[in-house]
Amino acid sequence: MRDDATPGTVSLRLPFRAPLCPDNVFGHLAATAVPGCEEVRDGAYRRTVRLPLGSGVVALRPEADHIACRLVLDDLRDLPAAKSRCRWLLDLDADPEAVTEVLAADPALAPGVRASPGRRVPRSVDEREMALRVVLGQQVSTGAARTHAARLVTSYGTPIVDREGGLTHVFPTPEELVELDPSTLALPHARRRCVAALVQALADGELELGPDADWARARHQLAALPGVGPWTVEMIAMRALGDPDAFPSGDLGVQRGAGALGLGTTRAALAARATSWRPWRAYAVQYLWAVHGGHPINHWPINQWPINHWPPRA
Repeated sequence: MRDDATPGTVSLRLPFRAPLCPDNVFGHLAATAVPGCEEVRDGAYRRTVRLPLGSGVVALRPEADHIACRLVLDDLRDLPAAKSRCRWLLDLDADPEAVTEVLAADPALAPGVRASPGRRVPRSVDEREMALRVVLGQQVSTGAARTHAARLVTSYGTPIVDREGGLTHVFPTPEELVELDPSTLALPHARRRCVAALVQALADGELELGPDADWARARHQLAALPGVGPWTVEMIAMRALGDPDAFPSGDLGVQRGAGALGLGTTRAALAARATSWRPWRAYAVQYLWAVHGGHPINHWPINQWPINHWPPRA
């Protein structure tokens, strides 16, 4: 539905295959939101997005049988691309019944799977952005990762005007970051080298990510970059490549969840147990992260913001 009162604005209903548990995907997006290009406002997750013909702002809110989607686009011809990226971001085309059939067959995972069926894998509207954010988040807290990314957004991102919220920039492209002086980053030296190498590989087009990329080739190229280890490769495979079987066995949250379920915490033990979860190990990660439910990524915090209207008033 087009909103003629606000040029370039369209409101949509995005369907999905039920069931869908919004807590983990919306909770993850809210907990890791980068100031300037992401926020939660009026009960919706909002973010800026770079599209083929211009920029846009997307607002997404879970409803019982659909996702309410509001798009503000510089060019309405970008509508199909914007819809596709929103669906990819929220993993709306997943087959939850197929995932449940495999994961619920494991006695350790079954209670969690049955308690909250339909957990999705949080992805991104831009695979290159996600790769950079994963590298910035290596061995630091969620809050520190947000801070590092926000500095890049403020210094190198494209400014936008957001009349309905507090968004200020579109996340910078690798091409906009090639002149970045790594010494200006508040990161360890090795991490600076890693960021610079990743930026160059993405800007040169040597490294291709996204759902249509060759997953094996991308993994090999990522692993060849300085400072990129197995955790980084698998996190990028899960969130940028969209591999449903990506499995960051070295992730601290995964290991803690596995330990609490009595599955063992070594990479070897996890890899062996996870064989039966294939080809849905990325979804098993969402359930392992949820074992310690207190982490913000497991909760959609809509009650922390006023929900007075949808869509927001101009």
